[in-house]
Amino acid sequence: MARQISEADWRILRRLEPIARDRFCDRVLTEVVGRATDAAVGSHERYLAVYRLLEKHDRAMSGAFDDLRRSTAFLQLARMRSLGLVTEEEFARFSPETRQVVAVFSGDLRA
Repeated sequence: MARQISEADWRILRRLEPIARDRFCDRVLTEVVGRATDAAVGSHERYLAVYRLLEKHDRAMSGAFDDLRRSTAFLQLARMRSLGLVTEEEFARFSPETRQVVAVFSGDLRA
């Protein structure tokens, strides 16, 4: 098992990262709109709900996207996969070795 992602897989991940980040943000913003416009609760409760939601998702976003490096790429790709941000077709672009390492990190031994 390699300690770092291969150069070819690194290039794939670097192209995929902004797409996955955008998917994550779209998903979170949809949730925010739902919480912010819930007329069944007061403004302060909606504000708190949005704040807690963003705080929770910020931790997930940080783990998947912050400071992406070749030495952390396997783990971060596994996090992106566990968040449902990488399609099967996109994941299939990676080498079998990378898919296997990511599967071990994510606990998904199907890959």
